[in-house]
Amino acid sequence: MTIDFEVVTSELQFPEGPVAMQDGSVLVVEIERGSLSRVLANGSIEVVALLGGGPNGAAMGPDGHCYVSNNGGFEWVHARGRTYPGVQANDYTTGRIERVNLDTGEFETLYESCNGQPLRGPNDIVFDRTGGFWFTDHGKTRMRERDRTGVFYAQPDGSSIEEVIFPLEAPNGVGLSPEEDVLYVAETPTARLWAYPLQSPGKLLGERLDRPDGGRVVPGRNAYCMYDSLAVDANGNVCVATLMNGGITVLSPQGDTPKFIPMPDRLTTNICFGGADLRTAYITLSSTGQLVRLDWECAGLPLNFLNN
Repeated sequence: MTIDFEVVTSELQFPEGPVAMQDGSVLVVEIERGSLSRVLANGSIEVVALLGGGPNGAAMGPDGHCYVSNNGGFEWVHARGRTYPGVQANDYTTGRIERVNLDTGEFETLYESCNGQPLRGPNDIVFDRTGGFWFTDHGKTRMRERDRTGVFYAQPDGSSIEEVIFPLEAPNGVGLSPEEDVLYVAETPTARLWAYPLQSPGKLLGERLDRPDGGRVVPGRNAYCMYDSLAVDANGNVCVATLMNGGITVLSPQGDTPKFIPMPDRLTTNICFGGADLRTAYITLSSTGQLVRLDWECAGLPLNFLNN
């Protein structure tokens, strides 16, 4: 299957967390560079802020600032012209949530812990319509051990953070259904997409007896793959960036047969939607440092405080 796409740039240092802005530029985090950067329509790159650590996900907040989930950093592996994240960085301190002023590049740390438990590897982030945000903590891997982590809900003014779901196996992508009554969380090593009914912002419904948190698994593909970050389209389908068997897996909450759009990078890590009608998909091909764009079969779901 051949997919037509356009390479916006191939000069990024392990890009992730794309945010398609109204002016046609795309914000990305460059995990290896430790930056929040802006990719202009002509492919040129401007560094907005050098955050250090490992900025991993980004989302626009209600105050017009960009909120970044920072995993604290990796050791990096370079092989055969590609870049791969390794174990926890030697200079790792802690994971954190940061707020970046896009006009000045100034940034501040909002959260480094929850109830005394340090954040380990914050990964993906999404705002609901009330202005609160969900984020995943993917954890960090060391040579013979890795962290147990979960999913958090926090306020953008730094006043409140709660670990709502624990434990999960390396939670990564996070998103909300169009009605914001379901939270989606992708686990990386298991290639599971969990769906959690919500009773109110930041609160799980938790009806099922077999899982007290109410989670159910959205049927996936019969293939060796891992899940990374995600975006939801206007039809409510969940578009999950897929590792190893690189591409985008489109999963239906109703259980329809999954679709798969292959991409030429085993580390296809994220997708967002932009353009006037939100029918342009921007995808990060991280091991090759690329941001690509292509026409999508339907519009993306408008994001709070960005498209709405």
